Amino acid sequence: MAQPKVLLVDDNDQFREMMQALLQGRNFEVVSASSVTEALHQIVSQPFDVLITDLHMPQPGDGFAVVTAMRHAQPDALTLVVSGFPDVQEALADILLQADEILVKPFEMSELAELIRKRTEAPRRSPRPHKEGIASILERDARITIERWFSRVERVEELTAIPLAAQVRTNHLPAIIENIVARLRHARSIETVALPSPAAVAHGQDRFDQGYTVPQVVEEARILQVSIFETIQRNLASVDFSLVMPDIMLIADEVDSQLKQSIDGYLTLQQQRAA
Repeated sequence: MAQPKVLLVDDNDQFREMMQALLQGRNFEVVSASSVTEALHQIVSQPFDVLITDLHMPQPGDGFAVVTAMRHAQPDALTLVVSGFPDVQEALADILLQADEILVKPFEMSELAELIRKRTEAPRRSPRPHKEGIASILERDARITIERWFSRVERVEELTAIPLAAQVRTNHLPAIIENIVARLRHARSIETVALPSPAAVAHGQDRFDQGYTVPQVVEEARILQVSIFETIQRNLASVDFSLVMPDIMLIADEVDSQLKQSIDGYLTLQQQRAA
């Protein structure tokens, strides 16, 4: 019986090379990837029996993005997620919906090889890939989108010049994303009159109190659009392409609407304080 073909994904060069050598030493065929982009290219380029991916590469949720892509593109592949953190409970709710096993470093290579052989030889009945609307994807991956947004913001000196705790900096995003999801599901016309968003107004007022300028508020909104579009890109294998362009237009319009209301809240409070 042919040995399973393994896609090994890890951004740690030393660990990845060690794992590849050990798996090849046990006669597995191994293709390695050092990033999400490289892994996605391999997934759409050739078939695999097994995926082994790190959970954090380097951002939280990267491994989950790879698993999601594999599950949709090659649903019969065995998917194994590796974490260097003893406590992965926070990620379990998301990962267990897609991955077959979670491995916590360090682990014995002999146990991994035996697990692969046992799971690939057993009959598998994987769910077939299904198409999702972008609203469902944004709802499902909201936590990852927020984490990616925060990571980007932390690299912008203009924004980090105002020190804020992570929770304070991101506390407006769940409601904003909920509003975008609601727009995609219930108010699909691009000519729809913007619905009032108390969360956006409160966000603008909070940013005024925190010392932001209007351009800084605009920059955060731009980063949110980038993070949302990245979430869509990570899930292209499951996207209903018939709605991609209309949904992207609606998302851009809704983000702009939320931004306008945030700035209105900001300027209103500014005028009140100046009076």
